[in-house]
Amino acid sequence: MRHNKAINHLGRKSGHRKALLANMANALILHKRIETTVAKAKALKVYVEPLITKSKDDSTHSRRVVFSYLKNKEAVTELFRTVAPKIADRPGGYTRVLKTGFRQGDGADMALIELVDFNEAALASAPKKAAKKTTRRSSKKAVEAAPEAPAAEVETPAAE
Repeated sequence: MRHNKAINHLGRKSGHRKALLANMANALILHKRIETTVAKAKALKVYVEPLITKSKDDSTHSRRVVFSYLKNKEAVTELFRTVAPKIADRPGGYTRVLKTGFRQGDGADMALIELVDFNEAALASAPKKAAKKTTRRSSKKAVEAAPEAPAAEVETPAAE
């Protein structure tokens, strides 16, 4: 039974798993998109999203915390200079996992994990939202400004 076993161990010891996730997070931040197995992609999503959230606050402390996870200066610089300003207004959900099928050699379920705001094809095809011009509250001014149509008179058959 797996009671209270929240993380996927990915068939590795803890040191190997931490190194694997750090290297995959570096590749994701530098290349914006990587292809891996679905299990690794889901584990990477849990690993990298808190780091991206931490990068929104560009302070020495947050840089050091992120560097302790990534262990790569170039990835930390890319994260704080390029990725963080682009996702500044997003409240979460910085990555997207897209299943791509099965690997030829062993049949492993493969997936593409990418940073959401850096997928140019998806951004181009997404419809732009128009600015909302009305509020949800009703006001008397809006009711008075709208001309009311006169009620149609209903003809009743005359009783003879």
